[in-house]
Order: sequence, then structure tokens, then C-alpha cells
Amino acid sequence: MRSTFPVLISFLMLMSYANAQSVKLDLERLEPVQASMSIQSIAGKQALRVLKDTLVKKVDEPTFVKLKGFDFHSGIIEVKVLSRLLKNAPEYARGFIGVAFRIDEQNSKYESIYIRPTNGRAQDQVRRNHSIQYYSYPDYKFDVLRKQAPEKYESYADMELNKWITLRIEVKGANAKLFIDGNTQPSLVVNDLKLGPNASGGVALWVEVGTEGFFTDLKILK
Repeated sequence: MRSTFPVLISFLMLMSYANAQSVKLDLERLEPVQASMSIQSIAGKQALRVLKDTLVKKVDEPTFVKLKGFDFHSGIIEVKVLSRLLKNAPEYARGFIGVAFRIDEQNSKYESIYIRPTNGRAQDQVRRNHSIQYYSYPDYKFDVLRKQAPEKYESYADMELNKWITLRIEVKGANAKLFIDGNTQPSLVVNDLKLGPNASGGVALWVEVGTEGFFTDLKILK
């Protein structure tokens, strides 16, 4: 007789996620860190607009808007994102936008997964392979990981600038998976989050250089 246990587990996970907490992106409950924020109407939605502080010259830094008083270890983070290139964006800008999680109180350590929407339909296959990125601050930025373990922490998914993209990050212990636009299979799998299986901390909405980033429909299940 075929076991129904895996089906039951999947059903229970879906039911739990249906009860995930919707987080209203209200400026009073958000803290900008080396970034600016505002609420704007974009593509038919009220959304949080985030820009990186231009004084921050390094990349893969804590340039995000952080939820106040929020602690996250394992669970699901889902958010719709849309990115545009600023008029003064450098040539290497890619529309970088994503999520940071397990952020310590000093914003000195965290995990992050982000996307590069311009790469999704580039005619250069190498750039396509770099559409999605995991990094861990401060010791494992994208360039370190790309050198130490090429292709392990990056992946491809179809995506575009100026389009709403749903990111769902599932985190458990030292593992994280990124699902895009409701796909049942992950676009990126990370089995060795660099801060270890026991880290916990805040959640933030992250952007990089040259990006005008928008976020809406944030849900979190802890």
C-alpha cells in the first residue's frame, strides 16, 4: 500500500504557510540601514521603495530596510520584488534586489539571497548563470564564493527588470532554498549557510548599487 505520509506532510506545510503572517510595510515599523525608503504606487501596487546610500561604495553590504523587533531562525519568507535601473546606474548594475535574514543586532552578520534581473535574459550564458546569488556577510561576499566554489552559490532563472517577481525563501537549519514565481522546484539550493544552523536574527529587504527597488506582499512564517 502506498504511504500517504509524504503527502500529509506536504499538505500540513501548505496549510501552515497559508497561515503565514502578512507583514505590512509601514514606515514606522521599518528601519533603513545605509539606505533610504518611501512608500509609492508602482505597477498597480502600493510598495516600499528602497535605494542604497550612495556613500556606501563597497558591494554586498548591509544596505537594506530592516523589520523592527523581528527574530527569524527557520521558516519561510515570501515577497514580491520589482527593480529598475537608476539613471546614474553604473555599467555593471544588474537590478540587484533580494532579502537578508538572520541579521544580528549590530547588522554585522547576516545571510542573503538576491537576484540580478538583467542577467535573466542576457545573450551571454555566463551572465545567465549568475541570475541568482547567495552570500553571507561579512566573510563570504559574492566574489569570495565565486572564487572558492564557482557556480555553487549562483544559479539561473528567467526574470526581467521592471516586472513583479515573487521570491520565496525556505530556511531550515543550515539549508535555504529559493523559489521564484510559485515554481514547485527551487531555483537555488544552499546546504551550508555560512553562519551555521543555529543563527537567528532580523529580516530585511535588500538592494545594491544602481537599483531602484520595490517590495510588496511580504509574508513570513516562523
